[in-house]
Amino acid sequence: QVQLVESGGGLVQPGESLKLSCVVSGNIFGVVAMAWYRQPPGKQRELVANIMTGGSTNYADSVKGRFTISRDNAGNTVYLQMNSLKPEDTAVYYCSIQTMLIGTYWGQGTQVTVSS
Repeated sequence: QVQLVESGGGLVQPGESLKLSCVVSGNIFGVVAMAWYRQPPGKQRELVANIMTGGSTNYADSVKGRFTISRDNAGNTVYLQMNSLKPEDTAVYYCSIQTMLIGTYWGQGTQVTVSS
């Protein structure tokens, strides 16, 4: 059984940092990418960043230069380092694994709140 478990969310002030982690368990075949999405209150889920199996990364324009996605060598954990956080970064953050055949696996989400 595949599980994705996020951690690291919380309440921070503007300008502060957080690092999210997502631990992946279970056998997953044909991974294309690992990614972080977020869903702000009252809005649709949006892609924040992804990292392809080859190592290339992509970021939403709104987080470029502030957020960094990475993974461990085994590919079991994906991270999102978030610096210079802004109130508009407030959202539930979801980890996902995109595969070639099965589709996309999702974590349960972790709340990030940026407020003074």
